[in-house]
Amino acid sequence: MSEEVRVLLSEEEVKIRIEEIGAQISKDYEGKTVHLICILKGGVFFMCDLAKTVSVPVSFDFMSVSSYGNGTDSSGIVKIVKDLDDSIEGKEVLIVEDIIDTGRTLNYLIGILEKRNPKSIRLCTLLDKPERRVVDVKVDYIGFSVPDKFVVGYGLDYEQKYRNLSYIGVVEKI
Repeated sequence: MSEEVRVLLSEEEVKIRIEEIGAQISKDYEGKTVHLICILKGGVFFMCDLAKTVSVPVSFDFMSVSSYGNGTDSSGIVKIVKDLDDSIEGKEVLIVEDIIDTGRTLNYLIGILEKRNPKSIRLCTLLDKPERRVVDVKVDYIGFSVPDKFVVGYGLDYEQKYRNLSYIGVVEKI
C-alpha cells in the first residue's frame, strides 16, 4: 500500500494566515520583545515565516519534544529530546508549534516552562485538531482548525517524509 497527498490548505492560504497571525502578535506585544520557542522539527517552517511578519523585536530558541515516534498516533509519553539553550526567566514567551492534537505534549511542556519563571507564556499553532483534544490547552493564536486526518507539509511529516511541501496536505492510503 502506498500513500497520496491531497491538498488541504494551499501555499497561498497558509501565507495569508501567517501574515494575519503575525499582525495580531505584533499588536499584542507592542512595545515588548517576544521570545519565540520553536518546537522542532515540524514548527521550524512556521516559526521562520511567522517571525518575518512580526513587527516587534523577536528572539528565539528551539526545543525538540517527542510523543509520536514513527507512528501516526500520539504515544502519550512525552520526552524532551533537545532543551532550550538560554534561560526564559522574565521573558515574554510564545511557544510556536506546528500542530496541536491531543494537547498532552503542550500541556506537559507548558508545565515545565512555567517553572522557569517567564514573564508570560502564550501558545501559537499553525494547525489545531480540537476534536482530538484529551487535555485542555489554551491556544492563543491558531492558524487553522483541521479535521481529524493525518496532515503533512509545511514542516509536518509522515515518517520523516513530506515536510518540504509548501502546502498542507492530507495523507491518504491508496
